[in-house]
Amino acid sequence: MLKVLLAVDGSTHAEHAARQVVRLRDAGCPVEVHVLTVRIPIESGHVRLFVKPDDIEAYYREEGFADLAGARAILDAAGIAYTPHIAVGHIAQTIARYANEHGFDLVVMGSHGRSALTHVLLGSVASDVIRHTEAPVLLKR
Repeated sequence: MLKVLLAVDGSTHAEHAARQVVRLRDAGCPVEVHVLTVRIPIESGHVRLFVKPDDIEAYYREEGFADLAGARAILDAAGIAYTPHIAVGHIAQTIARYANEHGFDLVVMGSHGRSALTHVLLGSVASDVIRHTEAPVLLKR
C-alpha cells in the first residue's frame, strides 16, 4: 500500500492534486491517504496581547478545516478513506518535515505553475518541499 501525503491549501490546484490521488487509486494502486494543510503562525506580539491563545487555536482549526474541505469532498465522493491533519508553521518546511517524520512514500500537491520570474521573486512551496523531503513529490497543475 502506498502511503500518500496530500498537501492542500484550499485552492483549485489542491483539488487537482486530490483528483490525482483518486486516479492513482483507480489505476489499481492501493493508497493510505493523509491530507495535510499548514497554517502560517500568528507571531505578532500585538495580536497575542489582545487575542486569547484558545481563540488563536480555534482560528487555526477553522481556517484549516476550510482549506481541507475541497480535497475532502473529492476523496469522500471517490470513497477513499483518509486522515485529515492541520499543522501550524512555515508551509514548505512543515510539509517536508511531516512527510519525513511519518515515512510517506509519496507527497502529492498542486502547483500554481508560476512563471520562472515569479518563482525567482516569490519562491515556491513546491520547490522547497522537493528540496527538503526524502519522499518523491508529485506536482499536479
